[in-house]
Amino acid sequence: MAKQEEKQTAIELRKQGKSYSQIKQALKVSKSTLSNWLKNFPLAPKQLEKLMGKNEKRIENYIKTCRKRKENLLKQIYDEEKNVIFPLSKRDIFIAGLFLYWGEGGKTKEVELVLSNTNPAITKFFIFWLEKCFNINREKLKIKLHLYKDMDIKKEIDFWSKKLKINKFQFIKPYVKNSNKSYITYKNGFGHGTCNVAIGNAILGKRVLMGLKTIEDYFISKYK
Repeated sequence: MAKQEEKQTAIELRKQGKSYSQIKQALKVSKSTLSNWLKNFPLAPKQLEKLMGKNEKRIENYIKTCRKRKENLLKQIYDEEKNVIFPLSKRDIFIAGLFLYWGEGGKTKEVELVLSNTNPAITKFFIFWLEKCFNINREKLKIKLHLYKDMDIKKEIDFWSKKLKINKFQFIKPYVKNSNKSYITYKNGFGHGTCNVAIGNAILGKRVLMGLKTIEDYFISKYK
């Protein structure tokens, strides 16, 4: 059974009130894997009471305690990092955008900037970066989605239009892969395809690419 199918089966069993031990025995997967899959599916008090063995209840309560401890730790670290990182200066934003583009942006053409990603937050930051650091009008952006043939094109355009606050007339014809999203056993991303954001601007394209070149040259020379 593929991992994605195992995960869905585990979730269904959990919704039926099955314990970690029962699901582990049925699927032959580790408790750590189950803990990751089922972290958002705790048993309701009535479901917990229905478990026959005291040991199963003890395990469920132990996992619940560990999860709460982890959540508290992550919240503490989150708050600490937030205080370190923010507020961001315009220079901070400019450099962050350069490094994002270095990793995720298109670098084959000097006449345009293109960034593709499945994460709406990353594409939103890219648009914000263009507006904040280069005074680009978002109405000049072109959006192209990469979707699977079993996805609802109109629904996905609506999704990305709302997320990015981009008018639908700026969306060009999407690229539709000749395969089904539902057939993919390992699903990553956010379930709405890949969003390609592009701006045609030769001067801007050269400026960003040369900015990246300065970063590359700096690290190559500094860490020989």
